[in-house]
Order: sequence, then C-alpha cells, then structure tokens
Amino acid sequence: MDLNIDVISEAEDVETEDDRIYKPAELITIRGSGNMNIFGLSNRFTSEFPNELISKIAPEEFKSTISRVNSILSKTVPINAKWLICGCFCCFCTLGCSFFPVVCLNKRTRLSLEKLLEWENQQLYHKLGLHWRLKKQQCTTNSLMEYVLIIEIFPKIPLYNPD
Repeated sequence: MDLNIDVISEAEDVETEDDRIYKPAELITIRGSGNMNIFGLSNRFTSEFPNELISKIAPEEFKSTISRVNSILSKTVPINAKWLICGCFCCFCTLGCSFFPVVCLNKRTRLSLEKLLEWENQQLYHKLGLHWRLKKQQCTTNSLMEYVLIIEIFPKIPLYNPD
C-alpha cells in the first residue's frame, strides 16, 4: 500500500449554486457617442434605450441615469480639454509636467461618475437585478482604450427553492 501524503494535488474547481447566482447572465455595453474624447473618456453617452433592457427597467429610468452621467461629463470634459490644450503649449517648457492637471481632472471625473453609478445602483438598480459600472475597454475600430458603461443583468434569486 503506497500512501503519498506529501503529494499536493490540484483540487477541481466545483461551481456551487451561489457562484451561479452572482455571476451576470448578460452584459450590455453603452459606448460614448460624443465628439470629444480625452484620455478615453467621451463627453457624452447615447440615451437610446437598449432592447435587452425591455421588461427589466423603465425607459424613463434609463434616460434619467444617462442624463445624470451626461450632465457630469458636460461640466467636466470641456474644462479637461482646455487644460489639455494649455498643457500642449507648455509641454516643452515643463518637460511634460503640464499634463499632470489633465490627468488629475480626468481621474476626478471618473471617480465622480463611479460614485454616481454606485448611488444609482444602491437606490434602484440592485433591487431590479442590474448593476451599472464604468469600465475601460479597447475600441472596436482601433487599438485605443475607451471608457464605456456596462450594465450587468443578474438572474433572479430563487426564493422558494429549499436550502
């Protein structure tokens, strides 16, 4: 009888029911539709209601969330563009340090968008089985990166199944 106690074997990944419940069943991507893109962040997102969200959320709620996101972007992206132009003029004199305010303002804009989306998730969307987030993703037309809105649709939790 040969017992290999010291041998370490890999355990198989067993998918439990809890793992299946919390994985998103479907992802909806909303791309930026603005005419200006600074460091991957567009100046607006389209408010066209996706067909995948029919019977999951009211179109008015979707449009109000997109309008809140677009209002933040309309306030901050033009300021970022002005600082970017100013940074381009001063780039050689400051050895590239003039781009630092643009990077900080862009990060501040992203954080305010993430904070808004988290508030919207807690107030409404988590109750409906949806989760909104801002994600960096590669463009489909070129090799550049862009920020998109991702809506994750989670399956309904079966409340009547026994434990």
